[in-house]
Amino acid sequence: MELFRLTKADFDALVPLHIAYKEAIGEGRPTFSDLDALKKAIDHSEILFFGCRENGHLVGCCSISIVFSTFCYAPSGVFEDFYILPACRHRGIAKSLVRYAYENSGVKSLTVGCADCNLPLYNALGFSIPIGNMLAYDA
Repeated sequence: MELFRLTKADFDALVPLHIAYKEAIGEGRPTFSDLDALKKAIDHSEILFFGCRENGHLVGCCSISIVFSTFCYAPSGVFEDFYILPACRHRGIAKSLVRYAYENSGVKSLTVGCADCNLPLYNALGFSIPIGNMLAYDA
């Protein structure tokens, strides 16, 4: 198992996992424009992607977007895009990937918004401090 921060050079390997993630959570498939915007954001470090590679193949990924938070009065990360290929689950990759991403992102705290059904998963991964409810603004 190799854990690493993805770069623009890893983008083609990331796309199939990102699409699988979006489908797994019931969101629409990203358009070519969406993927181009994502590639640019990765290239400009607006979003950090971390991955797990086994036998030369990307088998898991997650992202962290960094913001300043008054929760810890320091850089904080918003954790998203978390996906492990089904055939590679239940082998410790998830915990290792979350810890690696946290330790290598430069953030002091990490938050995640998730569906109620995923609370046990994220609690098991170390997300155990409740901070109210996360809502998205709909303009």
